[in-house]
Amino acid sequence: MPHSRLRLLSILRAALRATLILLATASLLLVLVYASGCTRAVLVPEASPIRIGPATRAQIYVMIDGEWELSGNTVTIPEGWYCVPPSFVEKQ
Repeated sequence: MPHSRLRLLSILRAALRATLILLATASLLLVLVYASGCTRAVLVPEASPIRIGPATRAQIYVMIDGEWELSGNTVTIPEGWYCVPPSFVEKQ
């Protein structure tokens, strides 16, 4: 009888440990999911130029034969460059 009780306690401890590990893993995943979605976007008014920050990579538009076309690749935009809204660019 004591042997079966020890076995039962061993099984219960293993189940409790597995449950705690599962809860800890699920909690960690939830924190990571919520933390990864914490980004802040600021919309810049039309009248305001912006300045490029460090390590900015983006697709850009280039003018080809008087038409703006989206480039097929991404480029690195140097830190400190300004981006202006279309209203700042003169019509050609």
